[in-house]
Formats: sequence, C-alpha cells, structure tokens
Amino acid sequence: MTGRVTGRVTGGDGVRCMLMRGGTSKGAYFLADDLPSDPAERDGLLLRLMGAPDPRQIDGIGGAHPLTSKVAVVSPSADPAADVDYLFLQIGVDEATVSDRQNCGNLLAGVGPFAVERGLAAARGAETAVRIRMLNSGSVATATFPTPGGRPAYAGGTAISGVPGTAAPVLLDFEGTAGSATGGALLPTGRVRDVVDGVEVTLIDNGMPVVVAAAADFGVTGDEPPAELEDRLRDRIQSLRLRAGELMGLGDVAGASVPKTTLVAPPRAGGTIATRTFIPLRAHTSIGVLGAVTVATAVLIDGAVGHDLARPPAPGAPLGIEHPTGRLDVDVRLGAPPDGPDGPGGGVGVPAVRRAAIVRTARKLFDGTVFPRPPGDPHGT
Repeated sequence: MTGRVTGRVTGGDGVRCMLMRGGTSKGAYFLADDLPSDPAERDGLLLRLMGAPDPRQIDGIGGAHPLTSKVAVVSPSADPAADVDYLFLQIGVDEATVSDRQNCGNLLAGVGPFAVERGLAAARGAETAVRIRMLNSGSVATATFPTPGGRPAYAGGTAISGVPGTAAPVLLDFEGTAGSATGGALLPTGRVRDVVDGVEVTLIDNGMPVVVAAAADFGVTGDEPPAELEDRLRDRIQSLRLRAGELMGLGDVAGASVPKTTLVAPPRAGGTIATRTFIPLRAHTSIGVLGAVTVATAVLIDGAVGHDLARPPAPGAPLGIEHPTGRLDVDVRLGAPPDGPDGPGGGVGVPAVRRAAIVRTARKLFDGTVFPRPPGDPHGT
C-alpha cells in the first residue's frame, strides 16, 4: 500500500483505494491523505486513475457510465457533530471533468463501512452508527450498519431494486433537510411551481437540485425504457435544465451534473409515483438516493408537480418511488411551515423537512492499489 501521493505521481506509483458498490452506484473510495491536497492536482490524478476522458474508460477503473465513474474522498471530521467528512466527486466519462457540485447518496451508503475499514471510526458492538458530514452541502447524515465482531458485514438479506442479490442493510438518516446546493431553500425560487421553457415544473432541493416535471408534458407516458427517453428527449432536457439552473441559483450548468431532471407519472406498480430521471442527460436506470428524497418531498407538497399524480401511502408508510428497475422506499416527514422568507421553504408556507430516511446496501469489491496512467497524455490530464 502506498501512502500520500503528490501531483508528481508517475505511472509506476500507486494510490491506496477501495472500490465499493454503494446503493446502485459504484465508486472509488480514498482517504483524503492518500490524495494530493491541491484540488487541481487531485482532480488531474483522479482523471488518470479513472481513465477519463474516454467513452469506455478503458485505461482506468471507471465503468464507462456516470453511475460507475464516481469518487468518495473521506477524512476525519473537524466538526464535533460528525465522525468523518465525505467529499463526493463526479468524474466525467468522455469529458475531462471533475465536479463537486452535488452529493451522492448512493456512495454515501459505503462511507460508514469504509470509515470503519480504514480506522477513521470505531465499530460499536453488533451495529455501528457513523455520523457523516457531506462536504458538498455541509449537511450531516447518520449511516447505521451491522458490525459483528468489530468489522462491517456486507452479506445480508436486504434487496434493493437495481442490484442483483441481497446484502447487509445500511440505514441512511437525515435530520432535517438532506442538504442543499442552491443556497439552503427547499424551493430555490420561492415558488411551488414555475414555468420553464414552456413547461410547468417544481424546482426543489432536498439533498439534490431537481427539476420535477410531468412526463405527459413531454409527450411521453413516463413508462418508456431509459434509452428510448434519452434518444427522444435529450435536447429538450438540456434546454430545460440550462434555464432551470439559472433560476435555482446554480449559474451556468452547461458543464455541470446538476440539476437533475425527473419526469413523474402516476404509479403503475403499487408505489406512490413513477419516475424517469436524467443525470443530467443520460437516462438513469433507477434513481439516485438524494434525488428520490427530493422527489418524494415534492410529492408531499400541495401544488407541486407530481402531487396530483401521486397515490398517497398509508399513514406512517414510506413513499414508494418507482423507477425503471423497481422501487425505492423513502421516509420523508414534514413539519409546520417556517415563518418568514428565510425559512427552508423560502417563505411560501411550505412545510419544513423534519427527517428523511432510506435503506441502501453497500459492498466492498476491491481493496488495494490503483495505478494512474502517466501524466502528460494528449488530453492534458
């Protein structure tokens, strides 16, 4: 195993890395001390480790898809309210981009076990809770997972849609909002509905900036396969999200991974709402954790896009967010509307988010040393 590396890493020097599946994503997990402290040097190294830019990522460990071209950087937290800090980085596939403008709730599922594996957090009996500060948004989540014998257990009987087989459960619990990349307001524009690019939308951020729109307004049912929707709607989705990004305070999002766009439709498989999500232009084969939390929150708000399409769950039951490969159950609890324009709802009488929780699974796939391609390749990385 190598120790800390620098921006002078050559093709012969390796970096300590753990490859993990977190939820329905897969990513490379690093200790912050094993990467360069300078962000530019760190990002250049990660591009070379992941094999980007290249549609196949053939010369790195990336999986040639946004869901498998992800990085988690973990370190001890200086915040007394947290055990560890987690920085999520989305690595471009066919573009030399590294973005920290969003969280990833799927990779979050692996952060607690990784922290115990690396000695950043101690196992506490048969079950361990690790408080994780998400540096992308500043919010804190608690991950609770089994640790029999003082080590994370990955085998178990919990199944999640989009992942074959079963694994040990990881409960992700967010007190209050799950974070915000748009300035702290649940509704960044202060309105429950906006008209953007000729389409009624709800612009919302409870952990992930999302443009929620009705599938019917795009001339689709919301039941189509992801690849079909991607082919049909890519240009319209890009036009919509570019305008929505400005309204949400994200600026020019042409090269950013947020906001995501989720098309909603009436449920078809016993859930609360049916969804098709773009990340940001590739059609998701399921739905991201924080994207699902945000869409579930929108569905609960009277007047928001999707509220009138949803089938409300039984009292106390989670909201079933249907997606192309199954369903993701989300527990979102809302409280009384905050007073004033500075409240989480933006001053429009929107209920405050009291809690959100979701069950994921994670699995350690590989632990060892990863080797970057040499610097100075034709792409300049």
